Amino acid sequence: MSRVGKKPIEIPSGVTVEVTGDVVKVSGPKGALSQSFSNGVSVDVTDARIEIKSADGSRKARSFQGLYRALISNMVQGVSEGISKTLEINGLGYRAEMEGNTMVLNVGYSHPVRYELPEGISASIDKNTVITVTGIDKQLVGQVASEIRSIRKPEPYKGKGIKYATEKIKRKAGKTGV
Repeated sequence: MSRVGKKPIEIPSGVTVEVTGDVVKVSGPKGALSQSFSNGVSVDVTDARIEIKSADGSRKARSFQGLYRALISNMVQGVSEGISKTLEINGLGYRAEMEGNTMVLNVGYSHPVRYELPEGISASIDKNTVITVTGIDKQLVGQVASEIRSIRKPEPYKGKGIKYATEKIKRKAGKTGV
């Protein structure tokens, strides 16, 4: 059985959860999100908690139970607190700046790279080298952070590039002279 799927989700104050048919709608102070779920799963909302149960005990229904529990938990966290990911830029002359809703990255290419932020996502830049991506949708925040990182992935010899703040770069030894 899914251990994650069995855990109930606590609903913080200021967050409302509605289940209509096979769609869960979560709204809170930061915004609103919705997620449809499969027929093998039922979502029960009581006064202060959400419980996800598998309709039958099949293996597929149990796996969906854990999946939808995690998705709904991320939605509740996003609309109440927000989700953020932090990226760091390492390298001599590497920097980033915001121009409205567009991020301009100077990361060693012959031209500055422009990245248009999608709707619902905001970014802030501290000291020209620390990028914080924030939003209410965990999947979209992770996707945007991944796309920004893929513009210039960190390389293992000097560590230059864009990396997550929690990421450790395995460093390699360079060539040695004879």
